[in-house]
Amino acid sequence: MSDTPFPEEYLEDEDDVELIPEDEIVEEAGKKKKSKKKFSELEVCRKERQEYLDGWQRSQADYANLKKRMEEDKKYIGAFAVESFIQDLLPSLDAFDMAFGNKEAWEAVDKNWRSGIEFIHGSLLRTLEDRGVTQYNPLGEGFDPELHNSLEMVEVEDEKQAGKIVSVVQKGYKMGDRIVRVPNVRVGEIKDIE
Repeated sequence: MSDTPFPEEYLEDEDDVELIPEDEIVEEAGKKKKSKKKFSELEVCRKERQEYLDGWQRSQADYANLKKRMEEDKKYIGAFAVESFIQDLLPSLDAFDMAFGNKEAWEAVDKNWRSGIEFIHGSLLRTLEDRGVTQYNPLGEGFDPELHNSLEMVEVEDEKQAGKIVSVVQKGYKMGDRIVRVPNVRVGEIKDIE
């Protein structure tokens, strides 16, 4: 038996065995070490690249969200400015309504002059309607404190008018579904008979 730990049948002929010089083995080991180091550096680079990519994608998403929010803010500010302007016009419309409401004085005015004033009033209302603003006249509707401002309760004889709006003192205005100004109303009530 030989002093090698392997059985002899596994040993090759010395002629078939090619011996690798020791300096090549050391060089090969160094290459493997360098290869492992480069692989490690490559992994670090891949992780950094992914972090940068993720950060860039987050920044892109944040920018898109900011842009969307700015557009919404712009619409809101525009709607607020229009609403503010409309509220400034409402006293003028109220003046027209008061003039038209005084039938005796209105009938006494020259017919041509009345037609001109009515045309101006109609033109102003059409301009507001083109901007999405409409008059809100709730006459005959049930009273809702969120939609109407009750100035007083008025005695009515018909039970069907109890809790309903019997007169509109000042019209309300809506912009789309949003109420710009609630109407001032009088609400019917049945007086208790003693």
